Amino acid sequence: MRAQHEAALVIPSHPPDSGQPAPRAGKRYPQTTSFRSRGSLSSAQQKTWQRLWPHLGRHATVTELDTRAWFGRDAPLVLEIGCGSGTSTLAMAQSEPDVDVIAVELYQRGLAQLLCALEQQNVGNVRLICGHAVDVLEHMIAPGSLTGVRVFFPDPWPKKRHHKRRLLQPATISLIADRLRPGGVLHVATDHRGYAEHIAEVGDAEPRLRRTDPGSRQLAISVVRPSTKYESKARQAGNAVTDLVWERR
Repeated sequence: MRAQHEAALVIPSHPPDSGQPAPRAGKRYPQTTSFRSRGSLSSAQQKTWQRLWPHLGRHATVTELDTRAWFGRDAPLVLEIGCGSGTSTLAMAQSEPDVDVIAVELYQRGLAQLLCALEQQNVGNVRLICGHAVDVLEHMIAPGSLTGVRVFFPDPWPKKRHHKRRLLQPATISLIADRLRPGGVLHVATDHRGYAEHIAEVGDAEPRLRRTDPGSRQLAISVVRPSTKYESKARQAGNAVTDLVWERR
């Protein structure tokens, strides 16, 4: 049942079980083999991390999430893949307090920035996972449990020899479709024309998804994104931003 109250930041009395680290997904999914450091935490971020992460965050594991226990309520659930520093996450969570959001990101600094913002804005309907999105989808999310999946500006891996590393391949789209409930929404945004064409082709080929015009009808979640600094830079560079939306049949 959809929760009707505004979600304020409340620290649970007990943190969720940490579980076991998730093994890397099989070869049928795209693999990222190396990562760049995204910088260390400031003193304030470190203190916030130590205080809030045990309750609001966890690392990717092989344990399926009990989201009702983690959020303290039963509400529509959205998974955001690659939240970065959480600008869109925070704004969209504030606009939909009756929706619970799990933000997935590989880099601690981005998650720490989001944690600080959640506390400052007293936003209580967001939880965080540090790890690979495919691991989270495969091991932690039950089939048919998501009302929405958001993937904003994934790495386009523009060189042809690197296209196999792109996240949104047929196997990943199939996995997302399996985790969406009927009527659930997949919302993707990219500023790379070639990747947009690839994503459109792969998404349209998934039989459980149906492309939809977000302005033509009421969807299960909002598809109105805030404009971020990254998006503004992309537009200034002359790169068109493409939003693609599908519904689970």
